[in-house]
Amino acid sequence: MTRRPSRLVRVLSPALAAGTLLCTAACSDDGGTDGSRVQGVTASQVAGQRQSPSPTATLSTDGARTALITEADIEDDWTQVKDSEAENWHDSLLIGTVDVSDFLTAKAQASDCQRLLDSLFDDDLLGRPSGASELRGFQQGDSRLLYQVASYDRTGLQDSLDWMGTLPEKCDQFTVTDGGQKRTVQVIEISLPKVGDARQGLRVTVQGSADGDDATLTLDVDAVRVGDDAITVTAGGLDGDENDSAQQAVQQGTQRLKDVLAGKSPAPSPN
Repeated sequence: MTRRPSRLVRVLSPALAAGTLLCTAACSDDGGTDGSRVQGVTASQVAGQRQSPSPTATLSTDGARTALITEADIEDDWTQVKDSEAENWHDSLLIGTVDVSDFLTAKAQASDCQRLLDSLFDDDLLGRPSGASELRGFQQGDSRLLYQVASYDRTGLQDSLDWMGTLPEKCDQFTVTDGGQKRTVQVIEISLPKVGDARQGLRVTVQGSADGDDATLTLDVDAVRVGDDAITVTAGGLDGDENDSAQQAVQQGTQRLKDVLAGKSPAPSPN
């Protein structure tokens, strides 16, 4: 997508030129026992129980860029793309209007699901950053991984994470209509490494058509808060999920951000 004054748009699938594509994928099969939420407990409560206070240093633009992961931080054959290319990635399968009739409490739930799709499309799942913000993109075949580091208002950031935690129930499965075509969207919670002060992971699966062919877009969408700052990872594509790489990005990226905020140079990448 072309960067808008307030939003970021991605164009993801060279293989589907006009079409669609990208990021995160299928479901968690471990019951979420190792995840970011305990049933009935918010992410902020879990954070208070499990995490020590994070550094309070202000994240600068240079610091945010230093905190970005590299190819060595994620497995497989990911290739870093130019920043201008990553800024223009775009998932057209995420475009559409949520069918209100799918919901028992129609307007409220439909609004949350619409917000999810729109924010995934515009890469602002956690809201608009209040300070430094940097991103980096990686490509592997028809899959993409977009990694973002940014500063936010603390209250708004935690509210966004808590909101993400409600989506597997509110937006379990719903229908989206675009240009007369219908797509089925499913949202589930996935487990993340126990890093940062609070965290939330989702897997969003969109089933529809691209260029007249059946297609399934699978996206892992992970967010981790470290103080007033956060990392966001969106990874996947039409070939299936990229869960392993997304998990590595979360693990390595959180530590890099913590090092930067503590005034340290990030440790060398594991590979």
